[in-house]
Amino acid sequence: MITYDKVTDIFCIVDEFCKNFKQNTKNFIIGKVSRRPPTMSDSEVISILLLFHMSGFKCFKHYYIFYLQKHMQDDFPKTVSYNRFIELTQSVIMPLTIFLKTCCSGSCTGISFLDSTPIRVCKNKRIKANKVFKGTAEVGKSTMGWFYGFKLHLVINDRGEILNFLISQGNMDDREPLKRESFLKKIFGKLFGDKGYISKELFEILFTDGLHLVTGIRNNMKNSLMSMNDKIMLRKRSVIETVNDELKNICQIEHSRHRSFINFIVNILAGLAAYSFFPKKPSIKYETVKTNQLYAF
Repeated sequence: MITYDKVTDIFCIVDEFCKNFKQNTKNFIIGKVSRRPPTMSDSEVISILLLFHMSGFKCFKHYYIFYLQKHMQDDFPKTVSYNRFIELTQSVIMPLTIFLKTCCSGSCTGISFLDSTPIRVCKNKRIKANKVFKGTAEVGKSTMGWFYGFKLHLVINDRGEILNFLISQGNMDDREPLKRESFLKKIFGKLFGDKGYISKELFEILFTDGLHLVTGIRNNMKNSLMSMNDKIMLRKRSVIETVNDELKNICQIEHSRHRSFINFIVNILAGLAAYSFFPKKPSIKYETVKTNQLYAF
């Protein structure tokens, strides 16, 4: 259960960011601005979203009505109705995105891991009946089989911190985001991925930019020389799969109850931001051996 001190810390961080965000963007707002401010501020809305994704609750409606409005009135005394709150979440998508990119991202350590995970929006039997994501979601295939939805592409460091992310349609090739300069702009050193990222052309492009892409080889490929440290780090690539598991099972970034595409995006952004506040993240421990080389255990 989240303690009072944790709630206060999260709200203070979010509130300070929202004040700076409004101050820096007030001269760039396009359109008519309502004279009457909403009952709940952006910092309150974002904080509630983060707390939900850290709480372990499966259903946000149940969390908001039966827990937050009954047991957290001291923290959020001016809560609105559930339907009104859902409307307010759509208005915070821009500050939530900037908050995630600026305040919740980790720093590159020279060792990074790359992976993509499917975000299913419905069961395969209901693909033709799904109208919410018609024209946006696509059918894709992962190691677990066919799915309908999107892909979440993640880059993390060896401490389990998210460095960057990208949301794409389910049928996009995993190597496509790596061709975008903005996706790996702040990444350097070695980048470890699975066999789905094998590409000679992509390796040469990234190597020219100072980034060494390390992947395994398929059974029908010729063996290539690789340092012992790289082989060990490839075996530790499961750390990013653990991060994906926590994002889905604890932060609830994947479910089939979405009623709009914007709510789907807000749910993923809030889940990724909430993950950054976890006190303990999946990480790799290092141990120095007699040969003065660094190995992962």
